[in-house]
Amino acid sequence: MTPESHSPTGHSPTGHSPTGHLPTGHLPTGTDDFRLGPPPGCPAHGRGPGGLRRLHEAKDLKKLYEELRAEHGPVAPALLHDDLPIWVVLGHAENQHMVRTPAQYTRDTRTWTPLREGLVKPDHPLMPHIAWQPICAHAEGEEHKRLRGAIDAAVATIDFRTLRRHINRSTQRVVNRFCEEGEADLVGQYAEHLPMAVMCQILGMPDEYDDRIVEAARDMIKGTETANASNAYIVEILGRLTALRRARPENDFTSHLVTHPAGLTDDEVREHLRLVLIAAYETTANLLANVLRQVLVDPRFRAQLNGGQMTVPEAVEQLLWDEPPFSTTLGYFAKQDTELGGRHIRKGDGLLFAPAPANVDPRVRPDPTADMQGNRSHLAFGGGPHECPGQDIGRAIAEVGVDALLMRLPDVELSVDEDELVYTESIASRHLVALPVHFTPRPQQDVTQRPSHRNEPPARQDWHVGAARPQPAPDPAPPVPDPAPAAPSGQRPASVPPVRPRGAWRRFLLWWRGY
Repeated sequence: MTPESHSPTGHSPTGHSPTGHLPTGHLPTGTDDFRLGPPPGCPAHGRGPGGLRRLHEAKDLKKLYEELRAEHGPVAPALLHDDLPIWVVLGHAENQHMVRTPAQYTRDTRTWTPLREGLVKPDHPLMPHIAWQPICAHAEGEEHKRLRGAIDAAVATIDFRTLRRHINRSTQRVVNRFCEEGEADLVGQYAEHLPMAVMCQILGMPDEYDDRIVEAARDMIKGTETANASNAYIVEILGRLTALRRARPENDFTSHLVTHPAGLTDDEVREHLRLVLIAAYETTANLLANVLRQVLVDPRFRAQLNGGQMTVPEAVEQLLWDEPPFSTTLGYFAKQDTELGGRHIRKGDGLLFAPAPANVDPRVRPDPTADMQGNRSHLAFGGGPHECPGQDIGRAIAEVGVDALLMRLPDVELSVDEDELVYTESIASRHLVALPVHFTPRPQQDVTQRPSHRNEPPARQDWHVGAARPQPAPDPAPPVPDPAPAAPSGQRPASVPPVRPRGAWRRFLLWWRGY
């Protein structure tokens, strides 16, 4: 990445040649596939060199992706910031092929031609996604197996019944902060807090959960001027946690990562904790907000949930099709010349993995509004060797988070019209800014109790070893019926049918949810 690596070509730091055209050596395909840029004053003047669309300038990326699909097919050329060329993989099958073919495509950003030739500025807006790191997401081969094996093993130690109990209790704590007000923003006060509270518990640092760590995570993802300081704050927390668990392991995710036979260094542990924390947080916060929004704005969707035609897990899967937490991911890079979707992909070309347009590929989903209940072939969590290892954690947080909130606040309603909801959109994701709601004010609840809108006092927990088990309070006595006539002398009284235990299915659900 020295100046000499690209000075012989005469390219400017932005990747343009002196004539203003995209250099042939950096085109994703041959020059015959591209047009010259439109002249000033043309309606298409917003396009970049070669007439390509600038993704970062699009006002409506969903619309742009469909235009690119109509114009170029399942794999379309486009531009990133500083007019860096990139392929957008729009097709469902093409995305699957790319992520499942590590012999042809890698996630090692160091193979990307613009980066190798010094055309990517150090302050490029996407540098946090581009910069190579010693983590499993950027590794391949034996190194990927070593690092990913440690992550998978740590995830496998998570007991999901215990996890659901943590989620329920975290839900109670978060809702207790606003339940008495009668109004709230379910993005800023709920969807952005619950995943962080749960992830801090999973990693083994529950005391670190507070407003500051939530704000730091949001700041990092938004890429603000203070993003580096926010990143340093989170790295410092995770560094302390790594050192603590190295000295005193416990039964948590971090300890299992530290003690895994793969022998991760402290730096590797810290960076993977950062990857897990931020990726899981952003993905789940977006997913939770999207499901809650759909419940509130679509009466049919809510009616299906209330009427039992759709379960909360099915609702979550539907939203993973309709609004995946990450619209695109940068990126994959060609290890050799190849073809994808009828396009010639050159060695060193970069490609955007794009679940949002792939999930509405007309070849697999002719009707983009169709219900996809029971179908998990969406691409929201990626696929292949780099498929998200914590996807079931995200699903659990979203499922329990939606269910528990509706149990606490069954009459919650949106406080604004649907068209007043505001989103921030980037190449990576579409994020709901706020979800203002109102509801009947309710008192706080004991976090150890299952969420309920009945506000029942908690049962006494004074049982101890050696004492008789406490019995539940009896139901109110029913009205006493008239006494039955006595059986005639010499006849046995009519047999009384045995009392069958009630609520077996309900008791099973309570057990499954951690109560």
